[in-house]
Amino acid sequence: MKIAFLSFYSGHVNRGVETMVLELASRLSKNNDVTVFQSVENSFKTSYRVKIIPDSIDWNTTDHSTSITRRLFVDYWSLKIAKFTLKLLPIVWDEKFDIVIPLNGGWQPAFVRIMTWLYGGKMVISGQTGIGWDEKNNLMAFPNTYIGLNSKATKWAKTFNPLLKTIYIPNGVDLNRFISNGDVYKINLKKPIILAVGAFTEQKRMNLVIKAAAKMKDASLVIVGGGGDLRLSLEKEGSLLLNGRFEILSVPFEEMPKIYRSASVFTLPSRSSEAFGNVLVEAMASGLPVVATDDPIRKEIVGDAGLLVDPTNTKEYAKTLQKTLNTKWGDKPRKQAEKFSWDQIAEQYETLFKNLLNKK
Repeated sequence: MKIAFLSFYSGHVNRGVETMVLELASRLSKNNDVTVFQSVENSFKTSYRVKIIPDSIDWNTTDHSTSITRRLFVDYWSLKIAKFTLKLLPIVWDEKFDIVIPLNGGWQPAFVRIMTWLYGGKMVISGQTGIGWDEKNNLMAFPNTYIGLNSKATKWAKTFNPLLKTIYIPNGVDLNRFISNGDVYKINLKKPIILAVGAFTEQKRMNLVIKAAAKMKDASLVIVGGGGDLRLSLEKEGSLLLNGRFEILSVPFEEMPKIYRSASVFTLPSRSSEAFGNVLVEAMASGLPVVATDDPIRKEIVGDAGLLVDPTNTKEYAKTLQKTLNTKWGDKPRKQAEKFSWDQIAEQYETLFKNLLNKK
């Protein structure tokens, strides 16, 4: 099979979408011809083909467009993604990819749907952004298959567009890379260490874990992330409230296994609209119990490998973090993570693609 991933931000950041592209493309390339279209070159070698679609991009741009311009996809980043997509479509047409997976939303799925329809290819969309306007836009592009990352999103998608084939396939974790044994990242803070990983954005709500950690007497807090415009405010709040028990870091993706192994507990206080949370399964695979937002999606991911809480309730959040630190979790985190192996998930994707092509 000839498979194409359209991933504008790959090579620049390593968030959930970009990690999914790397993990899936690497595994699918063992038996298939895989190309990832992106705007920036990777800093590492890949087993799949990377096609760079160059453009002049100000990665420091903070777009302050209104909600209307964002919904119409005429803000800075939506227009950059649209341009990126239009520039690569002639290549898609020439190569006639069997499966095309657009991952950046906006105008991209509509452009790809028209192109694949014209030459007979199949478009598959993985719902990486979570329930909301962006996913409604993806569903209205009528992909050949829509993939929900959790049971709630899958049910919602089936209701919103019952004419589509919608299935459930979660994101995953590399169980060979994220393990409990191995080198640790040197952090000069008093233990135990609470770890939070995510972009410095409103969606991740890292300020909530700072407030909760400030109510704990002994624990230190490390926040690791990249992207977003809240780093300076988080540094200021963390330094003020935690007074020597706080550090904020941005490290290469290759160093993340060491980061997890340096911590005692992991937490992610992101909003309930988040579709998955790859860092949750990475932490669990590394042997860490997790504290996450109390909602159906996180409950499905975490299982009995941690505790759920409303992180906006600072007192309860702090108590839950402390309870997690005081509990012996054994191999429960690792066992839960094993349900989300990228190897198994890649097999599900490959089976899906083959079934789509066999329906021609």
